[in-house]
Amino acid sequence: MQPISLDDVRRFRVPPRSVTLWWLGQAGYLLKSPEGKIVAVDPYLTNSCKAIGDGAGFDMDRLVPAPLAPRDLAGVDLYAMTHSHGDHLDPETLAGYRDAGGQGPYVAPPETVDRLVQLGVPRDEIHMMWPNKVHRVGDVRIRTTFAIPLGADDLTHVGYVVGVEGGVSVYFTGDTGYHEVLAHAAAPDHPDVLVAVINGAFRNLSPAEAARLGRDLNARFVVPCHYDLFRDNSLPPQLLRTNMKLEGIGERYRELEHGVPFTFEPAP
Repeated sequence: MQPISLDDVRRFRVPPRSVTLWWLGQAGYLLKSPEGKIVAVDPYLTNSCKAIGDGAGFDMDRLVPAPLAPRDLAGVDLYAMTHSHGDHLDPETLAGYRDAGGQGPYVAPPETVDRLVQLGVPRDEIHMMWPNKVHRVGDVRIRTTFAIPLGADDLTHVGYVVGVEGGVSVYFTGDTGYHEVLAHAAAPDHPDVLVAVINGAFRNLSPAEAARLGRDLNARFVVPCHYDLFRDNSLPPQLLRTNMKLEGIGERYRELEHGVPFTFEPAP
């Protein structure tokens, strides 16, 4: 794990039509555009889920420290959440961000919007999102896609396709089960990169399903996530690579390191 300084992220130069990702752990990422816009997606930067796991009989103690402190998010240009679970909308990460002066804007689906308001976020800082809705900040375009939730506690899960006009786009699945509609929903943006959850034990995509989705989308790169942080919700990411090989796309596998920038450039 490499610690991240937001000053270093700001100084990092992204080539034209490209995007750079920093993995924060679980399903959390920073994405930076060529114009310098920084988007935070599902940042989970505390250990708040440990108590939730203890209450449910699961070990949700962090296995890897957060590469960034919540207060250091203050300065991002957009704070995006796919749903309201604590490892995607983390109240403690949000509180640290807001205490440091962070004011959004936020993008979130309906039940997450309600949770943000309950946590004290002014509604005028939040843009409610639903499948096919688009939001823009600078040269970044974020379009909401379809997702299948774990259970009835939040039925408005979404994914996002985030990218730069005329350049690379990244499909963050968020937490979702498999359905052929996932590919149909994301396909209009022709995502270059699929960032897929692979923890099937919690009714999300399995490695085999994530590989199938990557094949159906013809994504140039497939990146696994949501396997790394909790002992009772983890598995080897190489299982995705194995299943991608079975689908005939094994060379498209990319495994990111916590806190280490990785730039995805447009196809030659």
